[in-house]
Amino acid sequence: MSVGLPGVAPIFPAGKEPLPPGWTEDDREQMLQQKKWTGYMQMAMESCAAKTVIAGGAGFGIGAFFSLMSASFAYEDPLLRQQTQAGMSTTQKASEVFKEMGRNMWRSGKGFGKVGALFAGIECVIESYRAKNDMVNPIAAGFVAGGVLARNAGPKAAFGGGLAFAAFSAAIDLFMRRETADDD
Repeated sequence: MSVGLPGVAPIFPAGKEPLPPGWTEDDREQMLQQKKWTGYMQMAMESCAAKTVIAGGAGFGIGAFFSLMSASFAYEDPLLRQQTQAGMSTTQKASEVFKEMGRNMWRSGKGFGKVGALFAGIECVIESYRAKNDMVNPIAAGFVAGGVLARNAGPKAAFGGGLAFAAFSAAIDLFMRRETADDD
């Protein structure tokens, strides 16, 4: 090894850096392969398409879970249940209950997934365009997403939905970005 300048870190060509003690050249190959795939995963996770798909999938799962948890309130009227399920065996009744729960979970999951994907996609595009990560992105994304979701009810409702979603997005983002108290 040549003697470098004092106080200056040595510069090694890529892939020829000194190995930690106990490592072999085979370990170097594995490390470089892992580093390459880590870079690929990082690029994929930073893409707007991946963020949109992940938010939509998470929204679908949360919506389905909420629907499953609220399913116990759907059959609260025993008299109505007796009328609609008269003449059915216990197995048939259970089958109908589970089918309806599944339909409701699918419907609720689709709604939550649509909202999550729409908001995450719009926020990612705005953040990519502005090249900043600040409070403007979720507020603007909330306004656009709220307007898109309420567009069928007319322009006044779209504007109101945009304002409401923007306010909700601001509140959530302020809560998520707050500084934690130091316990020193």
